[in-house]
Amino acid sequence: MVTDVRGDFRAHLLEAATGVLERFPLELRPQIYALSFHIWRVDDDYRRPYVAIGYNTETQYEAERRLADPGEARWNYACWLLDGFETLGNCPEDPVGGALYAEETGRLGLRFDGDGDDAELDARTDLLMLHFADACIQLARDLHAGDRIEKVLGRPLPVVVFDMYCPGWEVEATEAANPPGLIEEFLAWQRAAEEVEEV
Repeated sequence: MVTDVRGDFRAHLLEAATGVLERFPLELRPQIYALSFHIWRVDDDYRRPYVAIGYNTETQYEAERRLADPGEARWNYACWLLDGFETLGNCPEDPVGGALYAEETGRLGLRFDGDGDDAELDARTDLLMLHFADACIQLARDLHAGDRIEKVLGRPLPVVVFDMYCPGWEVEATEAANPPGLIEEFLAWQRAAEEVEEV
């Protein structure tokens, strides 16, 4: 169960995410080279977003690595460990976060019950997606700013933020979520991949 933090949704995410990091297996911590923020939704409902906070390891990288493009296995989330991680947000595993999220989106006028025309529902869905994406990016920034990743895992690590419904967005999101020096290798691989696609 996540920590019961009274206050706003983002404060809850920060405290709960710190707890998630503290529960990463001790024996795997030296192998972790990047954290993953995998954004998804309960039952594909954009009103029920959550983030799975995970990691990728050197062992997983070696298992997926291909000589033709070793960066693909290192930085493409499709090659990463994705299952079995704790989730935070408006999901059953985080009842405190769900209540705070509902309160915040209601206060901001973003919450809706599904009634309305398609254009209005699409616009509200887009706003909910942006709101939660911003919360996840800010969570990564806050973890870096407070040195929480370094304190728990012994060193600063990049956080790769992604949503499988938004291919390509992980570059913008990851760049916004991290100090520049931490993601140089990630960005270099992304630039190289774009150049290959253009040829």
